[in-house]
Amino acid sequence: MEYRTEHDSMGEVKVPADKLWGAQTQRSLENFKIGVSMEQMPDEIIRAFGILKLAAAEANRELLPSKITSDKLAAIKSACNEIIEGKLSEHFPLVVFQTGSGTQSNMNVNEVIANRASEILKTSKLHPNNDVNMSQSSNDTFPTAMHISAYLVIKNNLLPEINSLIQEFIRLEEENKDAIKCGRTHLQDATPITFAQEISGWRASLQRDAQMIEHSSSSLTYLALGGTAVGTGLNAPVGFDRLVAKKISELTGYSFQTDENKFHALTSKDELVFTHGAIKALAADLMKIANDVRWLASGPRLGLGEITIPENEPGSSIMPGKVNPTQCEAVTMVAAQVMGNDVTIGIAASQGNFELNVYMPVLIYNFLQSCRLLSDAMRSFRINCVRGIKANREKMKSNLERSLMLVTAISPHIGYENAARVAKLAHEESLTLKEATLKLGYLTEDKFDELFHPEQMV
Repeated sequence: MEYRTEHDSMGEVKVPADKLWGAQTQRSLENFKIGVSMEQMPDEIIRAFGILKLAAAEANRELLPSKITSDKLAAIKSACNEIIEGKLSEHFPLVVFQTGSGTQSNMNVNEVIANRASEILKTSKLHPNNDVNMSQSSNDTFPTAMHISAYLVIKNNLLPEINSLIQEFIRLEEENKDAIKCGRTHLQDATPITFAQEISGWRASLQRDAQMIEHSSSSLTYLALGGTAVGTGLNAPVGFDRLVAKKISELTGYSFQTDENKFHALTSKDELVFTHGAIKALAADLMKIANDVRWLASGPRLGLGEITIPENEPGSSIMPGKVNPTQCEAVTMVAAQVMGNDVTIGIAASQGNFELNVYMPVLIYNFLQSCRLLSDAMRSFRINCVRGIKANREKMKSNLERSLMLVTAISPHIGYENAARVAKLAHEESLTLKEATLKLGYLTEDKFDELFHPEQMV
């Protein structure tokens, strides 16, 4: 491998000749050999850095025209756009488990932009700190990238997937308005409901989750950029924070604003904790829905068997013909991961010591992973499972007719305790509810038939 020599304030470092990063990135690579490739800084963070560096360069050109020429600005913008488009991904090799401020990833971005812009410009060499990091600090750029990346993945990925799953449930509700089945509480027989009503509970849970995520994520539109090292805005021109937030809004199509209290913005991560709490609520509901689906599809002969789901792949290496609810299992594992991520996020956010939080990389890594996994899991669940759910109406009818809790229909007429006696007798002697009621002499046959209409109990 061929190398070139780069330098920083600590001296010279050899860097692979075909890479755009510089000395500080190389030092981080050598000093933090922790984890595997999947635990590198997320692509969403790198793209967010591309957005904020482009916006910062434009703001600096307007506010400090003597320090950044139009040629430099054009070259920086070109390099940033390549980062945003994912064209320079190979040049961002750093792992999550590095400095807790994300300084090395900020410098990785600065070095890549400076070197790529220098290639584009050809006439002069740009400096990663002086030119690309102008008016900024890692301490305000990394939390800004966190908010941008988190907000964009929610708006562009997570919420659309929730809404797509909601629409699939709405379709399924419409198909099953007249499918009456036994309700269940405590895993025991309960009074009747329609399958559509059961599905509506799933659908409404997702709608409420989407509302909570939408509400909580609005706090992520407040940006730390402009606070520089400790929140005072040292070395940033007056108005830089507002102007750069305006330009980030223009670049993303979403309304971002500067956080008026940069001391809060640098050290507190409460907005991410709050938003991930709503995301965890989504995970909890998806766990419940997936479990409901696999319970209802259990069988095919010895379980509830009230619905069928698509048979996507063989389920056993030893039992021929076995098919399992694998999509449900994938959703529940993702939900478990998200719940674990929430613990990490809460602990990481609590470590805002004095003027800076130093657990930021692991916090945003877990946050973005939650959004990514949930988006993917909902898409897979919708396409490979929910879309193919069919009600087994014969089994629903059979289960309903055998349910002892239909006795609730005659309870107002014979009293709670007498109704309980009917249910107990029917269960002990394998009688129908009608047979047990007549045997106990609580109602005549005609009166029982007049009162007993399970289809009206929904």
